[in-house]
Amino acid sequence: MSSSRPTRSSRASRANASNEVSSVGTPNEAVATAEIPTISTTTTSNTTGSPTVTNAASNLNPTRVPTSTRGTPRAFTKSKSGAGLCSSAKRIQKELAEISLDPPCNCSAGPKGDNLYEWVSTITGPTDSPYAGGIFFLDIHFPQDYPFKPPKVIFRTRIYHCNVNSQGQICLDVLKDNWSPALTISKVLLSICSLMTDPNPHDPLVGSIAQQLLSNREEHDNTAREWTSRYAC
Repeated sequence: MSSSRPTRSSRASRANASNEVSSVGTPNEAVATAEIPTISTTTTSNTTGSPTVTNAASNLNPTRVPTSTRGTPRAFTKSKSGAGLCSSAKRIQKELAEISLDPPCNCSAGPKGDNLYEWVSTITGPTDSPYAGGIFFLDIHFPQDYPFKPPKVIFRTRIYHCNVNSQGQICLDVLKDNWSPALTISKVLLSICSLMTDPNPHDPLVGSIAQQLLSNREEHDNTAREWTSRYAC
């Protein structure tokens, strides 16, 4: 009696044929599988102990910034210092107009370039002084809180004077303790001209020149004329 059960060799042949078919599959299925992105899931536990499934696909698209918050300019408020700066600029502009229309005797002054707070000035040596015939250049710096603080005035031309040191700094009362907001740069320049005619040896910046002025005025004046001829002409 013959048996209908397949032999071992026939079963092995069928298994091999089945593996070949499953490994090859259909071309469309292979392409479709390659084009579908893999979406992973992560299982976490919440505070109750039950698992929570988080879909990683939610992280694929970044959160968009609302257009209403992008490119918004910052708001700046006008400070008190800005108001003070405006006030000082108006005062300096007023003085510039005055000195341009009616300059003090032997003096001229005006801004350096576009900076309203930096001026240059020239003083012609007074005729009744040893500085006669010389042209002296000075730098003027206005502080931001002008006219409540005095301007800073410095000689750029060397001058032999007991009240002016080698750095050009000037010892003058209206530039220090006797300054008043009622004063102007025109009055300051006139005071410097007066100081060139009448030095103050009792409040000197250069003691040796002051001593020479008090002990031997003629020698002092001769040296001042020599310096004027050398540096200011």
